[in-house]
Amino acid sequence: MKAAVISLTEGGRRLSQRIANVLGEASDRFCYAPHTDVQAQTFTSLHALVGGLFREYDALVFVCACGIAVRMCAPFLQDKRTDPAVLVLDEAGRFVIPVLSGHLGGANALSLRLADALGAQACLTTATDTRGLLSPDCFAAANHLHIGSMHACKAVASALLDGEPVGLVSRCPVQHIPAGLREGDTSCRVGICITDDPQEAPFPVTLTLTMQDIVLGIGCRRGIPQAVIEARVQDFLTRHALAPERVRAAASIDVKAQEPGLLAFCRAHALALHTYSAKALMAVPGEFSASPFVERTVGADNVCERSAVLCSEGVLLYPKEAAQGVTVAAAQCHLTIDFDRRMP
Repeated sequence: MKAAVISLTEGGRRLSQRIANVLGEASDRFCYAPHTDVQAQTFTSLHALVGGLFREYDALVFVCACGIAVRMCAPFLQDKRTDPAVLVLDEAGRFVIPVLSGHLGGANALSLRLADALGAQACLTTATDTRGLLSPDCFAAANHLHIGSMHACKAVASALLDGEPVGLVSRCPVQHIPAGLREGDTSCRVGICITDDPQEAPFPVTLTLTMQDIVLGIGCRRGIPQAVIEARVQDFLTRHALAPERVRAAASIDVKAQEPGLLAFCRAHALALHTYSAKALMAVPGEFSASPFVERTVGADNVCERSAVLCSEGVLLYPKEAAQGVTVAAAQCHLTIDFDRRMP
């Protein structure tokens, strides 16, 4: 999780350093200009700063009054599924308050982590957390499951809070099923279905959680536009009957890390792009479709298959297919479902 730590005062600046020490290299600090710090960036307009950071970071951690943080973030809010986690700490470091994206964005989990490290109190207000019940959206995010309907997600949470039994159907093994869920009971009004088919709905109100177990390996010629990559990937998914919801990430070689068309494709589909050196790709064990031309060009005999397997830590599911200067392959992750798993 990439976090921006924002402070307004000298006391806040000092606390921001402690926060950054907890978060490590995944954090950047931003201090109000009069409070200089060689390890932090400075700013003079908080509104402009937040506007620039809002879509670039997974979490914004404010050391200031809660009202300031809320007013600064309000103009940039779009959807709880995509908004970053927003946390607020008081300057004394006594309280850590998750303000936005507590579950899907990981604000609750990050608040607990910071509170434990700083000796502070995490102030969680989400009903399922305060009651010690399953948070369906948090569970889904922690287990790489795509939420089919936020309405159904709320229905499951409401049923659990009301003590209504919730059914559970899973197409893969699950661990640590919590109280309130009835595995295999499709007579329940509301239920959770963990599946590879986003259309599966065995309950009158079904929260369909599609397993995100596919990594796409993508290779392309320099300058290939986003539209061509889109078309090639869609054709690949269609021919292999792979639901787009199952795709977890994209992978390629490091020389493609700044390829505009590939980056635009990944942004459009909210996919992380993982890239690897030729040496790392060639070290991946297994049998792959070798191309002497590709090896002479980038140093690895196969980019898409090797990168997909390396990223997934799984197995090659469908070998590469090439057309219009784009190659695509798919690897499958070894997915495990655990109701006790928490977001990192």
